[in-house]
Amino acid sequence: MKHLLLSSLQWGQLMRSARKRMGLNQHELGARVGLSQARISKMEREPQSITLDQLLALLGTLGLELTVQERPDNSAADPAAPQASGNEVAW
Repeated sequence: MKHLLLSSLQWGQLMRSARKRMGLNQHELGARVGLSQARISKMEREPQSITLDQLLALLGTLGLELTVQERPDNSAADPAAPQASGNEVAW
């Protein structure tokens, strides 16, 4: 199942749902990723405080993966970024 995350709060909700779907409590998840139950609780409530390393560890443990791709509607892209012409992709 795909989830489009547009805010960090959505990650907290997704993390909680995935943890519960796996039948894990916060302590058990924390033990698997080397974090305390209190830290897992805070991450679910305030996911903006998660480091990239913690995010990747949680994703792997929860059976999730992170995909980064260009948005289908690239109109929100940085106006200073080079633009594609024809079939090229500009980065």
